[in-house]
Amino acid sequence: MASNISEETFQHAAGARVTSPEEQQVRIDLAAMFRLTAMFGWDDTIWNHITARVPGSDHNFLMHRFGLLYEEVSASNLIKVDEHGNVLEGPKDVNTAGFVIHSAIHLHHPQNKFVFHAHPPQAIAATAFKDGIPFLVQDSSMLYGDVRYHDWEGLSVDLDERHRIAENLGDGKCLVMRNHGFLTVGATAGEAFMNMYYLIRMCDVALRAQASGLPLEPAEPSLWAKSRKQYDAFAPGKYEWPALLRRCDRADPSYKV
Repeated sequence: MASNISEETFQHAAGARVTSPEEQQVRIDLAAMFRLTAMFGWDDTIWNHITARVPGSDHNFLMHRFGLLYEEVSASNLIKVDEHGNVLEGPKDVNTAGFVIHSAIHLHHPQNKFVFHAHPPQAIAATAFKDGIPFLVQDSSMLYGDVRYHDWEGLSVDLDERHRIAENLGDGKCLVMRNHGFLTVGATAGEAFMNMYYLIRMCDVALRAQASGLPLEPAEPSLWAKSRKQYDAFAPGKYEWPALLRRCDRADPSYKV
């Protein structure tokens, strides 16, 4: 489910740009992800990035103009880039690291239409856990088997890193970029957003539990696998995304234009 806005209204906001109804909706959903990220406190002033593949294109994707705060992003001020980093629509303000990280996924994993990279303060410390982030509580089992790891290589401005990012994500839905941040993907905006939500919760819980100094019960792998299978009936974003869009609409519907 997605919020509705008339094509006439969108075309007026977009000026002379010709936008298909499919791209229009992707722009609205992507802008909503930015606004929600700010609401949840996961933004980092102008830094980090969320992108979406342009419907009907091979590798073109939408991202926010470098320098905008997340609460300033709207459907019409997103920019469009190709796999070479050329800006096809909008100002030439591209976050280089954002292009490298996101083009890695859009080039090699086309089934993932939305890509979400963030440095959430309440959980980023967990990216430094030497042995990875433990599964400790029920709702983290939503991601069991879908969390992958990518070693830190410094700032992500080297095009060669794209291949390693793509390879390390593989068929997973979450990539813990060690000593850096998180990346989640999805076929829909809701899936990518909720994968990030549960990854952040998983890390936050692990940090709090380990800080307690008390013995921890990790549970048997078979139980995590069972719970993960049970969660198939509640796919990330299926039920949450419409509710999150209603929150956006109540807070500030300007994200849609």
